[in-house]
Amino acid sequence: MPLDPQPLDPLRDLQKGLIAHLKAHAPLHTWLGAEGRIHDAVPPDPVYPYVRVDRVEAQPFGGVGVAATEQAVTLRVVSDFDGTEEARAIASELRVALDQAHITLDSNQLVSLRVTYLDVFRGADRTVFGLVRLRALTEPI
Repeated sequence: MPLDPQPLDPLRDLQKGLIAHLKAHAPLHTWLGAEGRIHDAVPPDPVYPYVRVDRVEAQPFGGVGVAATEQAVTLRVVSDFDGTEEARAIASELRVALDQAHITLDSNQLVSLRVTYLDVFRGADRTVFGLVRLRALTEPI
C-alpha cells in the first residue's frame, strides 16, 4: 500500500508555485520563450536569456504556536545580450509579475509576497545578470 504523500515543505512549495506562476505570466514569454526558461537546475547548454532560482532561505516567523515561515528567494536573470537592456527588462517584468502576487500553493497559504531588491550588473565576461529578491510569508493550510 503506497504511503500518503507528505505535504511539501514551505520552501519547495513556494518555489514550485513561483516557477508555475512565472511560466504562466505571458509578458515574460517575449523574453523567455513560450516554454518559459525558468530553471531550478540549469541545463548543460542553456538557451539565453533564462531565469534560475538562485538562493532560498527560510526561518520561522512569529512566536510560540505560530507555524508561519518567512522566506527569502533570489531569482537570477542570465543574459548574453550585448548590453544591460535585456536583463533589466526581464528583472523589471519579474517585479511586475511577483510583487504582491497571489500565488496558489499546494500545502501552504501565501500570506504575502514582496519584491525587496532588484539589481542588474555585468559579469566577468559579456554575461549580464539581474537579481530579484523576494520576501514571502507562508503558513500551512
